[in-house]
Amino acid sequence: MKGYLVLEDGTILEGRPFGVLKEVFGEVVFSTGMTGYQESLTDPSYAGQILTSSYPMIGNYGINSQDNQSSRVQVWGYVVSELCDAPSHRLSDATMDDFLRQHDVPGISGIDTRALIRRLRTKGTMKGAITTSEPADVLERVRSMDNPDRENLVAMVSTKSVQSFESGKDRSVVIIDCGVKDNIVNELRARFDVHLVPYNHPVEDIRALEPDGVFITNGPGDPAHEGLKSTVIATLAELKDDTPMMGICLGNQLLALTLGAKTYKLKFGHRGVNQPVGFGKRVFVTSQNHGFAVDGPSASDVDMEVTFRNLNDGTVEGMRHSELPIFSVQFHPEARPGPHDTSFLFDEFAKMLEEL
Repeated sequence: MKGYLVLEDGTILEGRPFGVLKEVFGEVVFSTGMTGYQESLTDPSYAGQILTSSYPMIGNYGINSQDNQSSRVQVWGYVVSELCDAPSHRLSDATMDDFLRQHDVPGISGIDTRALIRRLRTKGTMKGAITTSEPADVLERVRSMDNPDRENLVAMVSTKSVQSFESGKDRSVVIIDCGVKDNIVNELRARFDVHLVPYNHPVEDIRALEPDGVFITNGPGDPAHEGLKSTVIATLAELKDDTPMMGICLGNQLLALTLGAKTYKLKFGHRGVNQPVGFGKRVFVTSQNHGFAVDGPSASDVDMEVTFRNLNDGTVEGMRHSELPIFSVQFHPEARPGPHDTSFLFDEFAKMLEEL
């Protein structure tokens, strides 16, 4: 059976379908990295997106039960060059095809991903579809669809109930879940008692948990979406003057908006495990997954010092408030591609809470 990837600019790429045989629409993005495909597929920040992997062979070390970052595959579709159907790894218990079938997600292989990614880098991310139907008939539907980031994607991936992880730590933290990765929860549980709450949890209920600090997670979509302004951003505005805070990825952008700065959409985003970030005289290679960024000048106008910069394009990768105990980063220190690299930021958060 033939499958097709259809892009809004009229590009039609023929390939072979795998995973679930169904039609799906989304924003076509790409991620770089030789490994980590399972972590990417289960990252809630990819909700609404059709992910393209730059590495030419995907699935070669299979799927295992340890590397998921959430309970399900979060991408809406998956595009690869070559799909490996005979993985080799001692922990592997499924193929990529099996994995996508289990989670009702379609994929397409046999695509010239190098040419596709060059097009996305030149023109920017695009709306697209994976289909087995006549592609010319699907193109108009792709062009007329809204970009998925017009939806409140955070509402789709955030927890629906409060979850508590208490083990007698000296400090407690509330995690506002906008699409949290499991490794973030693990890093925080190693240092604090943790309460994980929905993105729209009422501020009075957060205060009732008596946290020493608040952590805002990664997540999908536009940070300036009205559904976030009226919920998590409004909550952070009420807490910012008396509650220490740390944010990662979308959490960085939400804190910026809370404090009066601006955000904007990047042409093709930062997605991969090899993004160089400058911090003083040091350089860290970081894991990232985001399509929006904080506007640097507007952050400086509201007393936020830019602490990290992307060394490829100069975009803001981290901030710290000049007076309030608030800081955030755009990259993912819990992913630790180095393998430890920037995990010290969680220790900085712990130290900040101990000193207050």
